[in-house]
Amino acid sequence: MNPALRIGFDMDGVLADFAGAYRSVEQRLYGPAVPPSRPGNPEEEDDEKPARAAEDRSATEPPSGRTLRRKRDVVWQTIQATPDFWTTLKPLGDGSVRRIHEMMLRHRWEVFFITQRPATEGDTVQRQTQHWLVDQGFDLPSVLVIHGSRGGAAAALRLDYHVDDSPNNCIDIKGASAARPLLIADPADEAATMIARRLGIGTAASIGDALRILEDVSLTYTQPTLLDRLARLVGWHPIGNRD
Repeated sequence: MNPALRIGFDMDGVLADFAGAYRSVEQRLYGPAVPPSRPGNPEEEDDEKPARAAEDRSATEPPSGRTLRRKRDVVWQTIQATPDFWTTLKPLGDGSVRRIHEMMLRHRWEVFFITQRPATEGDTVQRQTQHWLVDQGFDLPSVLVIHGSRGGAAAALRLDYHVDDSPNNCIDIKGASAARPLLIADPADEAATMIARRLGIGTAASIGDALRILEDVSLTYTQPTLLDRLARLVGWHPIGNRD
């Protein structure tokens, strides 16, 4: 019997369409004609607030920059005042969460959903995320809301693999744990893909692509030669070389 792989999944940008939800709030507040601003990573929102406040006080920042930052802050204030906001996001991929559930049962994976989402009105982030995953077809989801190092969490959970859309998270995971990060990267961004692979970080074009890779991992896990061949195709360093 194959060993149970322990696999972590990030939420926003991997399974849930936070960027689309952010844009909907922005359009509701400022109108559809307003050029979209960069939503950023919701997991970094609390860390960015002190820096943005300091920059807003800077006399050297152009007025347009201060305006964009204030607009972004208003969008975030609206998000955090929305009861159970995290339950309203649309899924990324067609049935990806349900597919993870099916693959978990078939391959005996131990699956963890890891997020650093900021709190909103309503239920806790953990419960909102659990409700959303259940609605998408995953019963009894293990959701961890963490603060701090994603690599530290991966090490504590003894993950074998982790899927994320943040290069910083993937670098942290590779440096602080034995887990193999799999970065979901825009296929058009060849530079990001090349840098990730140079660092030994695997890449996938979408959550569907990532799941195909993880299924191949499960099917070849007891065949070191095939697993090393897959690792090279994806961008991971060979099994015997994690450095």
